[in-house]
Amino acid sequence: MSGKATAEAPSNIAFIKYWGATDLDRAEPCNPSISMTLRECVSRCTAEYREDDDAFEVSLRTGDGLAPAPDGFASGVARHLGRILEHFGRAGSFRIAASNSFPMAAGIASSASGFTALALAASSALGETLDGPELSSLARSSGSGSAARSAFGGFVEWPAVGGHGEAICLAGAEHWELCDVVAITDSRPKLVSSRDGHRRAQTSPHFETRQKLLPQRLELTREAIMARELTHMGPVIEEEAIELHLIAMSSVPPIFYWNPGTLAVLQEVRELREHGASVWATMDAGANVHLICPPEDKTEVAERVGGLSAVESVIVDGVGGGPHLDAEPLF
Repeated sequence: MSGKATAEAPSNIAFIKYWGATDLDRAEPCNPSISMTLRECVSRCTAEYREDDDAFEVSLRTGDGLAPAPDGFASGVARHLGRILEHFGRAGSFRIAASNSFPMAAGIASSASGFTALALAASSALGETLDGPELSSLARSSGSGSAARSAFGGFVEWPAVGGHGEAICLAGAEHWELCDVVAITDSRPKLVSSRDGHRRAQTSPHFETRQKLLPQRLELTREAIMARELTHMGPVIEEEAIELHLIAMSSVPPIFYWNPGTLAVLQEVRELREHGASVWATMDAGANVHLICPPEDKTEVAERVGGLSAVESVIVDGVGGGPHLDAEPLF
């Protein structure tokens, strides 16, 4: 038996962060997180199931062709595919090809979009149909907790209260038209992975203080999303982003994700607000900065940060509708 499917899945930007895990392999977080699913930052995956073969083949799109994936990437994909096969009680292997519309491993949640696309394509190639919670749980089994959130469009919370590791959709993409202007200050893979950051998080003296503050931040963010109040949510998400990096910088050993461009963008955000723009900064584990703003401010924000010498490029993104099948195949 064989089957083939192609899926496309979005990245997401966390407003309340997942940082620190009680079990990294199972992606069991120390706290809930809330994110916005993106529209333009996506990963695509084509999966071909091979029942009578036990060798996984993993390729990446480079330009107009495919090339073998680096060993570390390929082994992570193969490990996740093994869990998918086990989940459905199947044997065999897959041929996989993947591509990204944005820089990989640079702090823009490429693991979230990548493993969600992989889970959706591979399960479909097996002839299985997943609903949102099932896809969320299966994508999370990769060990990427943020992948649980990319299974849904709009605004998402993970883990669901009383659930089994899956995320839930708080509000659909049509609920609130927010924009995310991503200022790329370093497109290269970060030197310290998010996984290592999660592992070190609890060594920071600031980790427990953040845990005590999170219930209020989570509630304020939920309320702001439902009321579509960026001025209420903005200070919370900036505080969250800065505190994630404070914990990273004070972990043992410390992790420094920021670069001079990060600081230049953060300064530009403050100047934009002083001149009337409604824009707020957040960052995941990396040097690049997500600028959350309403549609009427996105052009000015993109032009201003794009004009900074330390900014390599700008991605103008917005809230998206989630993963889907029947994308253009990669092979």
